[in-house]
Amino acid sequence: MVTEYVLTIPKTKGDLNDHLGFMMLSSPTFIDKTGYFPTYTIDTAFIELNEGLSRLRKRLGEERYLALREMSDRMRALFEADPEDVTGMRKRPAHHPGNGGVAAAAQEEGMTLPS
Repeated sequence: MVTEYVLTIPKTKGDLNDHLGFMMLSSPTFIDKTGYFPTYTIDTAFIELNEGLSRLRKRLGEERYLALREMSDRMRALFEADPEDVTGMRKRPAHHPGNGGVAAAAQEEGMTLPS
């Protein structure tokens, strides 16, 4: 029996951190390897992330929200450009000049979620 994946939108800082951790574990393909949720995809992963950011928008502040959304869009583009991680760009350290700027931008902006 196939279980339909139900979107789980992060509602708190902790939920958002958990979701980002889950995304790290399921990247770069974002395909459920357990077989329980075959409808989980890169689309559902980023819908959940972006909806979670939208829910926390007031708490994050407009400037931080917009920066995080931009990083989310760049992160998705990197995963879509290299879904099998052939180039290794997603594993490069933040200071690496070819990492797409996602991690470096987060560090430069001091991106931390409010407690």
